[in-house]
Amino acid sequence: MAKITEFKGYQGDKPPTIPKPSTPVDPMIVTVQDGVPVVYPNCHGVGVRVVHPVNPKAPAKNLGLVMFYVPPHVVLEPGSHETEETYVILEGKGLMTFANFQREVKKGDFVYLPPWCKHGIENTGTETLVVLITTSPPNP
Repeated sequence: MAKITEFKGYQGDKPPTIPKPSTPVDPMIVTVQDGVPVVYPNCHGVGVRVVHPVNPKAPAKNLGLVMFYVPPHVVLEPGSHETEETYVILEGKGLMTFANFQREVKKGDFVYLPPWCKHGIENTGTETLVVLITTSPPNP
């Protein structure tokens, strides 16, 4: 059984790296339709930059959040980059390829990719594979 830990909050001995503003800040609430479409080289899937520096409706500076739609049989070839990344499989199933192995992924899987981790994904199912991709810092 997993041990449940108590959330300690963001208090600590070090000052915050981002100064707290003097007036309250409101959120930016967006949908995928508010995002900025992006295509990846040699891939017939499409991403939508929902929270990203290029999206004026949610211009995050230190975070990228992309919805990636991969039709059946489509492959995003393996590559790597310096940013940390997480793939959250929201719909469908596929096969992820890494430097040393492959693994099937399906709805509900979270895949953490450390910097320079080689990774690619293929939709092996019959439905669109929907992946929520987070990057920090955001990809260009």
